[in-house]
This record gives sequence, C-alpha cells and structure tokens, in this order.
Amino acid sequence: MKALWTAVAVVAALVNGAAMSQEWPTHTVKLLVPYPAGGNVDSAARIVADRLQDKLGQPFVIENKSGAGGMIAGEALAKSPNDGYTLMVGANGPVLFAPEINKRDAYRWKRDFVPISSISMTPLLLEIHPSVKAATFADLLALAKADPGKLTMASPGAGTTNHLLSELMQSKLNVNWVTAHYRGNAPATNDLLGGQVQFAFDQVSVSLQYIKSGMLRALAVTSPHRLKSMPDVPTFTELGYPDFDGQTFTGLFAPAGTPAAIVDKLHGALVAILKEPSVVDKFEKLGAEAMPMTPAEFTAYLDREDAKWLPIVRKVAIKAE
Repeated sequence: MKALWTAVAVVAALVNGAAMSQEWPTHTVKLLVPYPAGGNVDSAARIVADRLQDKLGQPFVIENKSGAGGMIAGEALAKSPNDGYTLMVGANGPVLFAPEINKRDAYRWKRDFVPISSISMTPLLLEIHPSVKAATFADLLALAKADPGKLTMASPGAGTTNHLLSELMQSKLNVNWVTAHYRGNAPATNDLLGGQVQFAFDQVSVSLQYIKSGMLRALAVTSPHRLKSMPDVPTFTELGYPDFDGQTFTGLFAPAGTPAAIVDKLHGALVAILKEPSVVDKFEKLGAEAMPMTPAEFTAYLDREDAKWLPIVRKVAIKAE
C-alpha cells in the first residue's frame, strides 16, 4: 500500500508540474543581476530579457542586486520560491567564486541553483602598454623570467577571472610578476593606458577600442578561435597553452527545485533566442559570443570550471575586502 501511495504521489507531482509549465508564466518574471547596470552581465541579461518577454508573453524585469562579489543576488536567488518567477543571470564570480572568497556558505550552485543554459562567453585579451618591449607572448615571458617581479599586471579585483588567469599563468609557467588590484575595470585600464602598470587581462568589449587606436597592444586571446574583430591576434591554444582559456560566462539560473517542465520551457525559449541573427550580432558587438548549452552541458561546464579555478582561489588565499 505504501508503494502504491508513493507511486500516486509521483504521478501527481508530474501532472502538477506539467500543468504549472503550461500556465507559466502568468505574470512578471524577475531576472536578478549581481552587478550594477551597464556591465557585461547586465547587458547580456537585457538582451535576453527583451526577447524572453516577446516569446513567453510576460514581462521579464531586470533587478540589479550588486554587492559582496555577487553574493547578494546569489543569496536572494537561493532563498526565492522555486516557481519560475525569480531567476538570475549569473557569471563566474557570483556563481563559482564568491562563496569561497567570502567564506560564507549562503549558497552553493550545485545545491541551491538549477543551471538552465549558458548565455554568452566573453574572452579575455592579454594587452600590454606600447612601452613594453614585447611583440609576442614569448617575449613577455622572457621579460618576466629575466627580471622576476619587475612587471606589474593590472587586475580589476581579487577573485575576478582576470586575476585568476594571471595566477594560473604564474603557477604553470613558473614566472612572477606584481599584481596591482583595482576597484573595477575603469581604474585598472586608466593606469595601464598611462603606463603605471605594464599589462592586463581584460574583456574584449573593454579592450577593443584601445587596441584599434594603438594605445595598447594585444598579444593573445583566451577564446577557442581567433576573433573576427582582431584576426591577427593568436589564441593561447595556438601558442601551445590550451589551459589559458579563461572566459567570462553568463548563464541563466533558477532556484533548486524549480519544476523540470518550467526549466525545459525556459531553456527552449533561450536557445531559440540565442540563435537569432540579431541577438548573435548584439553579443558580437559586446565582444562576446552567444552560446547556449543544455542544462546537462552547462552543469558539466560549471563542474570543470570549479575544478580548474577553485584550487587557484585557495592557493593564493583570496579573501573578500
């Protein structure tokens, strides 16, 4: 009899989930963004929000909840009802690194989130000031090895993908340089342009204008293929360093326990949106690539990123300021 009631409960849950997905959404859906308006993640969220609203017939409203390296938004998502009406457009820092850096178990993506799909990938450029006598990545490494600690790398903040890529490189290549941490991209870029620091790893969307104008010089890019906007800049993989593939992802997440039928409906709509030529073009203009994954593929990707970057976070003892 117990087995019978269990089976009945399972069937009822499936029926209720299917009914909920057919009705969902019946009102406004909130998209939490862990950063202020105007940045890479916020821009990605706004691109897909407009099209999700068109496809699913209800408003998808952005709510910027910045702070604590993205933990404010992440914690809000973890505590939200799992009914499909509160979602998050997350990225590397808030999803993977912030709980470790802040030493707070407010949420863990494996436990508290459902990965629905990646949205975009934004590669990083290795860029140097023109005063640096290095025409290639090999030249820069030679300078670093010849005079350890002389070169300074501008970081937009401890625990960012930019910073972690630098730490990974130093560890793998047995080289050493000084890391200057700034409060965001703008001040780091200003000092790089002024020559106070020698190089940086930065998003293509930030770097492109300075590379094109000759104010900075690009040596390599972390994308799996060369960029259309800079076809002469080699990838790290081409140069023999496939491990240096750090990219900033954006992705859509729901609270744990969100019905599979709602997740499937969201995923189907998002994949269709990310294949639209106009949407692909919008991401390309941001220096990013529209890149959907299935929930399983996205989960596997996040697992690989965890395995790759969390040991670096722990090794260099990154702590929240």
